[in-house]
Amino acid sequence: MTFARPAKLATTLVGALAALLLPAAVPAQAQPACPAATTAPAATPGASAVAGLDGEQARLQDARTAAFTERAGLGDFVRRFPAALCATRSSAEAERLVDSWGEALWWAAVDRAQGRRRGGDLPAQDDRPLYWTRLAMTVRLGQWKPDFAVDADRLRQRFEDASRGLRDNGFSGTPGVRRVFVSGFDPFGLDAELRRANPSGSAVLQLNGKRITLADGTRAEIRAVVLPVRYGDFDRGIVERAFGPRLASGPRAADQITTISQGHPGLFTLEAWAGRARSADPYPDNVGALAGGTREHPVTGPGLGPGAEFIATTLPAEAMTAVQQPFPVQLNTAVTEIPAGGDRPVDREGGPTPGSRAVAGGGGGYLSNEVAYRSNRLRLEIAPTLPGGHLHTPVLTGLPAQPDQLTGPDLERNEAAITGEVLDILRHATGR
Repeated sequence: MTFARPAKLATTLVGALAALLLPAAVPAQAQPACPAATTAPAATPGASAVAGLDGEQARLQDARTAAFTERAGLGDFVRRFPAALCATRSSAEAERLVDSWGEALWWAAVDRAQGRRRGGDLPAQDDRPLYWTRLAMTVRLGQWKPDFAVDADRLRQRFEDASRGLRDNGFSGTPGVRRVFVSGFDPFGLDAELRRANPSGSAVLQLNGKRITLADGTRAEIRAVVLPVRYGDFDRGIVERAFGPRLASGPRAADQITTISQGHPGLFTLEAWAGRARSADPYPDNVGALAGGTREHPVTGPGLGPGAEFIATTLPAEAMTAVQQPFPVQLNTAVTEIPAGGDRPVDREGGPTPGSRAVAGGGGGYLSNEVAYRSNRLRLEIAPTLPGGHLHTPVLTGLPAQPDQLTGPDLERNEAAITGEVLDILRHATGR
């Protein structure tokens, strides 16, 4: 496999990576005095949140979160970001800065996952350092108080997008090379276990920019993003911002899209159907927010354009489910619906019935189902002949029993097995 990085980004990275070294060298008199957080605030023991932090950021109180950053060699991103912010002179300059630092963080994580960046003793494929480093930087960004007006929400969105692969991460457009666009997710379920990783995030970090040989002998380039586990970001269109540019016609448009998330124990499932509804309550997202929809009373997420209640996968299911090692891969045709004329949910193993209302797709009623629905609804609107669908990975297991140990051989072996099979499955997705 080879690696292709956009030429435009190479220039951006030179400036951004150089910026990592600038704060220490800037004379004190050249830095405007402005409050910028350098550490996450301490919390009252047992408190569920800290003033000024959301429920996701509040988990940074746990010292293990900083250890993920430091043990991956990413600590300078957090330490030097405040001084870089304080050196900006205008809102436009601040926007350029968060773009460049976000992109630099994204590529540092990609380079680390693919063995080009050394640092720390955590395994290269670990997706958790990117997650916790990004989150720590959003705290610093949120507590920055410049002496000129800025749109704090816009700055955070730009930083989030850049550090998730949404900016300057397009296909090279090389003739004869197929273009495969995939998405993964942040870790989630962190209140139960802070050390959790997400193999979908790990897989896309290892794959972004790679050129691979598909099962039919053709070459393909993979581009990827890592999405947040937050309803609010979906409401504000992060899925559409991620997939829209890759679906627009042209020589750099995707030939295939596949959303990926963590799913069931012990097996991969290729989801035959994505449903329009949210119905996962009372299970919260990463900030503790609920969808407002349950199995008995599903709801539609804000911002969704017109579309069917269920959307079928157009990925080559037979070829992709031919992969069976080390985990079995199954086509999941089950859905939950409210039948036409009915008022109660019904589970259907063979897919939806005509006129029904969606309750849950094969991926349930949570964000893994919604990313599949949103991306493929957009695909049908912009590029309806394009193959697209959703893949669930096995649940990642193997965390050490001792809570102070961040990793261990079982976790690393299982993660490598899952992410390796993701690549094998994508190699077989050659049909149209």
